[in-house]
Parts: sequence; C-alpha cells; structure tokens
Amino acid sequence: MTNEELETFRVYIAEYKTKLTRKFKARKKWTPPNKNHVLAVIPGTILDILVKNGQKVKEGETLLILEAMKMANKITMPHTGTIAAINVQKGDVVSKNQVMIELEE
Repeated sequence: MTNEELETFRVYIAEYKTKLTRKFKARKKWTPPNKNHVLAVIPGTILDILVKNGQKVKEGETLLILEAMKMANKITMPHTGTIAAINVQKGDVVSKNQVMIELEE
C-alpha cells in the first residue's frame, strides 16, 4: 500500500490515515438543500392545495395537505415568500423528495 492510497484526517489533535473504499469514493456528494423548494418528505397523495401561484405566504402557513400512511399531513411554508410554481395537483401521488412547490427568491 502506497501513501497515495491513504487519506489523512484529523480529529482534534490526533491525526489518522485510512484507505477509502471504492464505494465511499463513488458515493453521491452531499449538496445543501434548495431553500426555495418544498419537497415531499414521505411518499403520499395530495389531498388539497391551499395556495395559488403568485400568492404571498407567511412562514408557518399551510400550503397543502399530503396523505401518507392514512394520515393527513399539513405541509407548511418554511419561510415568508411568494409561490412561484405549484408542481402537483389534487389527487397526485408524490414520491419522497419530489419538488411539490417552488418559491421565489
């Protein structure tokens, strides 16, 4: 094993060397979430949409109702802003991490 294969990292003052696996190197890199996208955190069905395009909404207001596992979940506004696009309709089945609503900057 050559030194080129080893990665160095530090925890407090201790320094360690390790070999990274191919699976770890090929992993999907983490990217920060887009604060202007409202995502489905669980798969489910859209029961009701309570906002319209261009509507100004305050933080905490309910945007839509998502039914998942026989429970109605209120999806709320993460921050004050304006609705730019609604990508779902009443009755749509959404998958996890699907963008349901886009917000303006």
